[in-house]
This record gives sequence, structure tokens and C-alpha cells, in this order.
Amino acid sequence: MPRVQIKGGEYPIGKIFGKDFVFRIPLYQRPYAWQQVQAEELLEDLLGFVGNGTEQINDLNPYFLGSIVVIKEDHKPEAEVVDGQQRLTTLTILLSAIRSLLTGDDAKGLTDYVYEKGNPIEETEDRFRLTLRERDAEFFRDYIQKEGQVEKLRVLDMGKLSDSQHNMRQNALVLVDKLKKLTPDACKRLAQFVIKQCFLVVVSTPDFASAYRIFTVLNNRGLDLSHSDILKSDIIGMITQSEQEKYGERWEDAEEMLGREAFSDLFSHTRTIYRKLKPKETVLAEFRQYVMEQVTEPKTLLDKVLFPFARAFSDIKEASYESASGADEINRLLRWLGRIDNTDWLPPAILFMAKNDNHPNALHRFFSDLERLAAIMMVLRAGINERIERYGKVITCIEKGEDLYMADSPLQLANGEKAKAAEVLNGDVYELIPRLRSYILLRLDSALSGGGATYQYDLITVEHVLPQTPEPKSQWETWFPDPTLRAGTVHRLGNLALLTRKKNSSARNFEFDKKKTSYFTKGGVSPFALTTQVVKEKEWTPAIVELRQGELLDKLKGVWRLA
Repeated sequence: MPRVQIKGGEYPIGKIFGKDFVFRIPLYQRPYAWQQVQAEELLEDLLGFVGNGTEQINDLNPYFLGSIVVIKEDHKPEAEVVDGQQRLTTLTILLSAIRSLLTGDDAKGLTDYVYEKGNPIEETEDRFRLTLRERDAEFFRDYIQKEGQVEKLRVLDMGKLSDSQHNMRQNALVLVDKLKKLTPDACKRLAQFVIKQCFLVVVSTPDFASAYRIFTVLNNRGLDLSHSDILKSDIIGMITQSEQEKYGERWEDAEEMLGREAFSDLFSHTRTIYRKLKPKETVLAEFRQYVMEQVTEPKTLLDKVLFPFARAFSDIKEASYESASGADEINRLLRWLGRIDNTDWLPPAILFMAKNDNHPNALHRFFSDLERLAAIMMVLRAGINERIERYGKVITCIEKGEDLYMADSPLQLANGEKAKAAEVLNGDVYELIPRLRSYILLRLDSALSGGGATYQYDLITVEHVLPQTPEPKSQWETWFPDPTLRAGTVHRLGNLALLTRKKNSSARNFEFDKKKTSYFTKGGVSPFALTTQVVKEKEWTPAIVELRQGELLDKLKGVWRLA
């Protein structure tokens, strides 16, 4: 039996999407699942690396995108993707988004990395660099890969798209909208950086069994030596031998308290507290440079920085702060912060908690405003660079002992931010990314219930009261005969409810009375104040929804002080 060969190599994206590879996503792969958050973070990360300078592209530091695993025979370009679908698909979407904003030869140059055009003389067809699963392949070709199609995504009927197609559409449009803020030259420069300086490691083998074993090993096996293990050796190794055992035990106690993964994250958050900018190098390198060079005495670093930060991080992560008074309210705010769709708020939270762990009143005030800032930045879809810069300014204010509650403090919202947030909340909330709309509605529900509600359900879903597509001649059409009025109502706050069950497509179009008793409640009761309000209504007319919209919007404005 011939010996199976495993090959690996590092390739720039220009080679990945070149003549050496023709990628195909097999049927057994899950659908495309990256959402707006991941696409935005990739773009923000790349823009951070490219910067605003005038350096030659080849002089910029390379950007590593990770590894992919494929089934591929030698000397043949066809490659079946076992691991790496999300990155390859999103990179194709990004290149197509950039291409949509370029013209002439620049746009044509990018098309060559999306697909190789056929030649009628040679009787060859277009050959796409990446072909998705059969269900999504045509959609991907027609709206993403072919030229001049991306903007047509805006007018598609969302109800006819699969979840993966919805993700492709959302990611393509959000990337286009963010790229429109750049100049054409900046877009071209970004494209050049992606093609020349972004790299993937391709691991290939000719059969599925060995490819799957490689995938399993890369993703699941072993316990890697982490940067925290290396730093333990660095820091404790500098302490006198007689005290090393004592500090080693305290180190291990902190690691056990947080868990290995969170303890490793602690060093990243500590680096951010000292650096206040997005990392350009590894956590290990920047921790040594920005933390250890400022706090040079190892015992001081442990006693005054790492161990207090570890205790603070544990209290924050577990919402387990203890105090003679006020702890419940503080932990309630920490639980809300834990639902934010990013962790960039953690460094200022850790720093403030470590400095004020004996002052519950100060903690309550700070975390009230930090949750407000984090929530509104999520509502406004602030990018990772914007978030880190803002929280870096908050960290600086904490370090300097400045007043965090002055109107011009970075912890506070500017009037423009308040107005923009109110506008988003008054719009089609259901159309926001799922985690954001759930956060908004749960925060609203908590306020309606007096602030003390807890949400430990395994499943919470958001449902429309007025259906998106009501049955002809139903009571819904009697109440909302105008399709334009329905379209402007259906996705707004006033028409949304919360459920603790999976969505039921057959129940969505029930008449109002049946929907209240058979879908929105169990035994006539709902655990959500938001849904209970709906159940109490006898009819669901435009006037009722509009009144409810205003009341709910005012309640949210009160929660986050947007008025």
C-alpha cells in the first residue's frame, strides 16, 4: 500500500487564488456561517496592518490568516476544502467588495483572483477560484464573484435567502459600505496588501481519511505551551530562589481560579492596559515590551499588577463581586457586559475593579456607564480599532485619576452618538445582527420588569407579532392593508416579542388571539415583560404598535440616557 504523503506550505493570497489551486467546498461541509462581526473584524484588522503610511507594500509586515486543510493530488489544482471554508469565502467576498469600488484595469486585476475568464476561441468556460456547496454556488457566483453584481444584493428578497446566503449578502454589503469611506487609492492599496502580504498555510493530502486526521490534530489535540507558561518562567525566574515556590503557588492558584484559557487571556488584557492600542506583535512580545519594561521588579509585577488583575478578572467574568452592600447591582451590570459581542471593554473594567474593589459605590457608577458605552458602541457597530482606541482613552483617565463623569470624558457618550443610537433603535431592530437585537430586547425587557429580571433560559428567540408575510384575507391584512405600512412596521421594536422556544414557521401566521395563547405563552403566561405586554392587547393595529414603539423607545433612551 503506497505511503500517504502530507504536504504543507505557506502561500500569499495571490497564489492561493491563482492557477495552482481550484478550491471546492464539498457537500458534507456546513453552510457558510461567518457573520457581520467576523467580517468587520477581518477588515478592521487588515486596515490596521496596512495603516495610512506610504511604505511600499512589500515592506509591510506580513499578515498570517491561519491554515487550511485540503484534499489535493500533486500537480493538479483541484482542492477539496476540509477546513478553511469560512476564510476562503470571506476573502473572496472582500476582494469582490474592493473590486466593486475600483475601475478599469484595477478592477480587472482583482477579477483574475476571483475567477479565470473562459476563452471562446479555446472553448473554455469561466473557472472560479472557489466553488461553494451546490446549494450556494450559483448565488455566490452570480452576486459575489461576477463583476458588477454586489450592489444588486441590496434589493434581494430576504425571505428567499438561506442563512448562508443571508450571511454572504450581509458581509458583502457591510464591507462595501465600510470600504466606501476609503479613497480609491486606499482601496487599491488594501487589495495589494491582501494579495501580496497576506498568507495562508495550506496542508494537503490526497485522501479524505488523512485530511480529516490532520484537521482533528490541528483543532483538538494537545495542550500547547501558552504565553502564560513562558512568562511564568520569565517572571518567577527573576525572583530569589527562596521565594520562588511561594510565588509559583500563587501563580498556579490564579490560573486555577480563572481557568487556563481565561488566565492566558489575562496577559492579553494586561498588555492592552499598558499599551492602549491594538497589538501589532504577539501577546508574549508586547507583554515583555510594554508591561515588563515598565514594571521591572518581578514581585511588584505580581503583587501589584497580575494577581490583583486576576482577582478582578475573575469577579468580572463570573459576575461574583462581593461586598457588604451594592454587590447585586454591580453583578447585574457585569452580567450585561458579559453579553456584549466583544471583549474590548474588559481591560478598563479589570483596571477599575482592581483599583476600587473596596468601593462598591464607585464600581456601580463606573460599570453603569461602561455598560452604556459598550452597548451603544455595539448598537453603532463601532469597529475594533475604534473600540480599542476609545477604551484606551478610558484607561488613561483611570490611571491619571481624572473625572470619568465629565461630559467630555471618553467614558461618556457624545450628543452625536446619542442621536445616532436613538435613530438605530427607532429603526428595523430585527434586521440587526442576532446577538445585538437580542441584547437590545433583553435589556429593554429587564427595564420593563424593574431591572431585576434574570435570563438563564437555554434558548431565547425574537419573534414578530405582525407576521412578515401575513396570510391573504387574514385579520392581519385587515389591520394592516397597506403593504408599505406593514414593511415599515414589522421589524421595529413595537412589533417584537421574546420567546423561550424555537421559532415555529407554521405558528408565525396564526391569527392574533391564537398566536398569543398557542405561541407566545405557555399556560397563558410568558416570562418576559415585553411579551406579556403583547398578550394583554386585544387587537394589534397600527395605532397600538406606534404607541408601543414610542413607549419602548423612550424606555431604552432612559436605560442608556440618550435623551
